[in-house]
Order: sequence, then C-alpha cells, then structure tokens
Amino acid sequence: FEPRRLAPALWLLAPLAGLYSIVAGRGRQKAQAERLPVPVIVVGNITVGGAGKTPLTLWLARQFRERGWRPGIVSRGYGGDNAVPRPVTQSSLPAEVGDAPVLLGRRSGVPVWVGRDRVAAGRSLLAAHPDVNLILCDDGLQHYRLARDIEIEVQDLRRGYGNGRLLPAGPLREPVERAAD
Repeated sequence: FEPRRLAPALWLLAPLAGLYSIVAGRGRQKAQAERLPVPVIVVGNITVGGAGKTPLTLWLARQFRERGWRPGIVSRGYGGDNAVPRPVTQSSLPAEVGDAPVLLGRRSGVPVWVGRDRVAAGRSLLAAHPDVNLILCDDGLQHYRLARDIEIEVQDLRRGYGNGRLLPAGPLREPVERAAD
C-alpha cells in the first residue's frame, strides 16, 4: 500500500501525525500484555470509523456457540463511565455502556461486559460466568494490555486505508504495516 499525496490543507496536520505516531508507538512498547485463562480473539481495525467489527463479533459468537464453545464478549463501551467493568444487561442503555455493546448483549446470547480496561472486563466476565471458555474482544486491536491468541483486522473495502496517513492527517490509528499479516 502506497500512501496518497496529501491535500494542501492536510500538510498542516502532518507534523501532528508524526507526533501521534511517536505517542502511539510508545504506548505499544510500554504495554505489558496480560493473559486471561481462556483463549482471546480480538476483532478490530486500524482505521477510524465503522468497518463491521461488531457484526463480525456477533457472527463469531454464533459460530463458536454452534460448535460447542461458550464465548463471552468484552468491549470498551464508548459512552457512559466504564472505568469499572460492568455487565451489559437487557435493560442497559447505549448512553450507559455504548451502542455496540447493547447490540452485542441483545443479539449474541452470550455474556457481554464493558470497561476501559479490557483485561479487567475480561476477568470480571470470567468471575461472573466461569463456564465461559473463550473471550471475543470487540474493537480491541489497540488495547495492547490484553494478550490475544488471534487478531482479526476488519477493513471497509470501499474506504480502504484512506490516504494512508496517521491521525489527524488521515484515518489510520496505526501504520498500515500493522495489518500486514
């Protein structure tokens, strides 16, 4: 993938993209990955915006259930205060736990927990549901503290990687090389 030339107005943001790259790289280097006692599959993307992560997570949950696994789902839970992990229930509101976790909770048939710290959310889920033997992490690609057995990077084929530049000069949260494998 070759980044596209920047529009003149985006040249002003290029130095900030460089700073973003340095800060994000340090975050990756400093993260001490913590392993949960069950396999973890992370579904995410390296671009901002929707790419189909949540529908894929729902599909994976169904597929694993049909094959005898007992998955649980963890998510950040955008919206609300999710500093402390909490379950998503049938009465949870999107403003409290986020719209994607509400959708996952209502449609997946598996326990869903939210929290800024995906490791803590996973541990809380497992404590509340000891029969869970697989964790699916929705939108967790950049949460490096959670050790993962498999990563799935979802990409919107219409938008691709945009202009191939990091935030704020482009749509990338990480360099394209992150998704190379």
